[in-house]
Amino acid sequence: MRCPNRSSGKPNLNTKRTGCILWQAIAIGLILTGCTVGPDYTPVKPDAPQRWGAEMAGGLNAGQPEPGTLAHWWTIFKDPELSSLEERAVSGNLDLQTARSRIQEARALMGISQSRLFPAVAASAAASKIRSSESSGTGLEIELYTGGFDAGWELDIFGGLRRSIEASRADLEASQANLHSVLISLMAEVALNYVDVRLKQAQLRITRTNIQTQEETYKLNLSRNRAGIIGELAVQESLRILESSRSQIPAIETRLAAAKNRLAVLLGRPPGEFAQELVEERAIPALPVTVAIGIPAETLRRRPDIRFAERVLAAQTARVGVATADLYPKFHLAGTIGLESIDSGDFLDWGSRFWRIGPSASWTVFDGGAIRQNIKARTARQEQALIQYQAAVLQAQEEVENALVAYAKEQRRRDSLDKAATAAQRAELLARDKYQAGLVDFNNVLDAQRSLLILQNELNLSTGAATANLVRLYKSLGGGWQYASSLGPH
Repeated sequence: MRCPNRSSGKPNLNTKRTGCILWQAIAIGLILTGCTVGPDYTPVKPDAPQRWGAEMAGGLNAGQPEPGTLAHWWTIFKDPELSSLEERAVSGNLDLQTARSRIQEARALMGISQSRLFPAVAASAAASKIRSSESSGTGLEIELYTGGFDAGWELDIFGGLRRSIEASRADLEASQANLHSVLISLMAEVALNYVDVRLKQAQLRITRTNIQTQEETYKLNLSRNRAGIIGELAVQESLRILESSRSQIPAIETRLAAAKNRLAVLLGRPPGEFAQELVEERAIPALPVTVAIGIPAETLRRRPDIRFAERVLAAQTARVGVATADLYPKFHLAGTIGLESIDSGDFLDWGSRFWRIGPSASWTVFDGGAIRQNIKARTARQEQALIQYQAAVLQAQEEVENALVAYAKEQRRRDSLDKAATAAQRAELLARDKYQAGLVDFNNVLDAQRSLLILQNELNLSTGAATANLVRLYKSLGGGWQYASSLGPH
């Protein structure tokens, strides 16, 4: 490296020697950069059983689910309205938008960590007019013009900066996993509230149908009472059961409105917007004949909440290294180059140049044990993250096992309720016919109508519960986050 000499144009010996020292320092720094303190992260894997403990009943099987089915599981219900709601939720849900914004934040923070590996350069310029005191100096006025560049570079000899980048990258990947978790929950919540809307509509229809039957019974009793065939007790009993059924309508309508409002909010729309869109009653989405669930290991690898916990563990492990690097010296290279002149006309002359460059080092030799305590604190957080990862794995297995049992058992319950409701409907017809013929007491009709209403409502609730349980099963299997590919890059 040759630098022009101010007087002769020949290289200055001191300049050459300083440059050699500088390049030697840089070379040593680059050689030592391979040293990285702190623990190296070894990816953990969930300890999964060979098979699920729940019985494969109700159409469940341990076969591998189709990737397309798992990614768009709501399409198995063959309900265009539900599919439309799911698509609109992806673009409008505010929680999902927040999760995507957190990814952008994490990516920016990782960029900040990466930038610390490179030199920082700042430019400055100044012009000032100075007058010295006549009592202590010459009393002259001078002008001073300066301009130049300041540069600083921390050599990452012990890997603290690289550990910081490692932690930031894990944070970014954790944010991406969190987005997938939010997406899974959103898809399930939309479906569950949609099922609830259809369930409440069916409840209204069943209740109104029974009210019509009870109105006919009441009118019949009122007519027979006026004719002197029966007493007033039968009239009042039939009126009581009629008004009791009517009182259920407002409560069901309230819950129906709440389900519609919740759907609107999930889609990022004002409450009440779906009052007209979902006014037409449709059947509760039907269940498929079979449902493939796969093996536990595949499910645990697929679930983003486990991926999130694993990435948090990776980030905390890297931060132990960041804290450990504070035990060692820090090396910097700093330099300044610029122009300085007391005459604006000479400012750009070669003789106005000045520069300063050289390495520096700093080392905390005493801090009352703060650095080592910080390492212990970071290590404790790493241990906590490992425990939380293990808890996430167990919780995931629990959710799947519970969902499998609930799905299979509810179908068995629904089959029994279906037979019971059919029998109750037949019994109610027989009781009314016999009552009109004078063969049985009116209490038989009341009991039959009460049982019919209860069983029909129970059957309707069971049908909705079975469909909701399948939604929860797909949620527990980690289905739906693959749909994130349609959101564009994140």
